[in-house]
Amino acid sequence: QVPLVESGGGLVPPGGSLRLSCAASGSKQDFFAIGWFRQAPEKEREAVACFRRSDYTTWSADSVKGRFTISRDSAKNTVYLQMDNLKPEDTAQYYCATAWRSNYECSGPTDFDSWGHGVQVIVSP
Repeated sequence: QVPLVESGGGLVPPGGSLRLSCAASGSKQDFFAIGWFRQAPEKEREAVACFRRSDYTTWSADSVKGRFTISRDSAKNTVYLQMDNLKPEDTAQYYCATAWRSNYECSGPTDFDSWGHGVQVIVSP
């Protein structure tokens, strides 16, 4: 498992954009997938988007489709979450995490074993 460090959170008005970064350090990069998750106060952690290393495909939750885009720069060992047209309901702590078991599901936070500390995103006028 590799240490993960998120950055790029902040306060943005509705309709605005942010780009989150997740840097994975260390030489061991053979995880099966890397994903973004979020947790709002008093709510369960939910999956937002996921990048599959096996075939370089991505997955995103219905709630963010068309607004959020996950991408990866393998040379920098960094995964990004571009968030456009942000809404107040996107306010949450955002985390990146890696899956180390082959039977993971992108939509399942419990399938991911290695987590960053998270960054806060606040969408407010």
